[in-house]
Amino acid sequence: MTDILRGVRVVELASWTFVPAAGAVLADWGADVIKIEHPETGDPQRGLVSSGVVTGAGGVNHFIEQPNRGKRSVGLDTSSPEGREVLMKLIETADVFLTNLLPESRRRMGVDVEHVRARNPKIIYARGHGYGTKGELADQGGYDLAAYWARGGIGEAYAADDGSYPPLQRPAFGDVYGGLTIAAGIAGALFKRERTGEPSVVDVSLLGAAIWQLGPDVVGAGVLGADIPKFQLAEMPNPVASIYKTRDGRHIAFVLLQADRFWAEFCRRIGRPDLIDDERFANAAVRFNNRAACIAELRKTIGSQDLAYWEKAFEGFEGVWDVMRTAKEVHHDPQVIANGYLPRTTDANGNEFALAASPVQFDETPLSLGRAPTHGEHTDEVLAELGYDEEAIIDLKVKSVVL
Repeated sequence: MTDILRGVRVVELASWTFVPAAGAVLADWGADVIKIEHPETGDPQRGLVSSGVVTGAGGVNHFIEQPNRGKRSVGLDTSSPEGREVLMKLIETADVFLTNLLPESRRRMGVDVEHVRARNPKIIYARGHGYGTKGELADQGGYDLAAYWARGGIGEAYAADDGSYPPLQRPAFGDVYGGLTIAAGIAGALFKRERTGEPSVVDVSLLGAAIWQLGPDVVGAGVLGADIPKFQLAEMPNPVASIYKTRDGRHIAFVLLQADRFWAEFCRRIGRPDLIDDERFANAAVRFNNRAACIAELRKTIGSQDLAYWEKAFEGFEGVWDVMRTAKEVHHDPQVIANGYLPRTTDANGNEFALAASPVQFDETPLSLGRAPTHGEHTDEVLAELGYDEEAIIDLKVKSVVL
């Protein structure tokens, strides 16, 4: 956590990962993020581990911890009149209202823009969507596998051209990127309000986030009138801007975009000085024409040694390259450790683990992250801040309005 957004209060009426990830980023930046959860069910992701849908690690529900760290949880039945009034009292104290409720749900519950602004005219209203605010799918929900990976074109961009199944996206892959985008939009809206006094409505969709992320392909396709060509690794246009497998099954990515500048040194590093003056590979133009043969030579050579050999061989090499790491290996990466990208925290059950920090650092200071709240952990605390006394809180609990 940092103090960039100290004093900013966010009321989050959202579940799963996409929109809650935005709340996590805002909490990382110092905002007081109050997560509203149904008093009985809570965020549905709380039940994924116990249901067996996903595997819990060491008793830690990482699907809750990652997008909800640093928040306060209030168990509140917002479908009841009394619960909705508690929500509105909370909204009156907030700077931002953040939600992923569908339009019909927002209208039915009385938490659409006009309802919220009636109680707090200066509040920033932020919405996360599957498909945007307009069009025939505006009222339809959308998870990232559908709206981001599938409809947004990203999955197909990574699919092979041989008719095989496309790759399945990793869990919450579009959600966490989309959440970061919402947080950035909210930060911009806070800046505008600070300057002009005018609040904004912030909208981000998973479909829009995908189009932005796939921008070079999407824009290029529009210019060319056809999809951007896909190149198989065996025929990459620049043989030294590609991926190669080592003898022990690991992979190295080389990104020598100025290929002629690095070609000679690259060949010496792999022990193939004979390739430097080979007329088939003498410069980038002829390497393109003979790329299949060039890649075959490089694959044969790099595939003859283990990763450890090549890591030593390329020490100090000025060209850009790196090893393809696993998620587990990232935890032990000295560069990750040095920059504090995986700060450790402890959950409510005493389990210690690392969280992925949001990527922005302020004043060269790594983020220090707190755990996610337990279901309804801060209900009494927040209600007391709103002026409810102990008797009123007990009455709301008896009526099952709060947890």
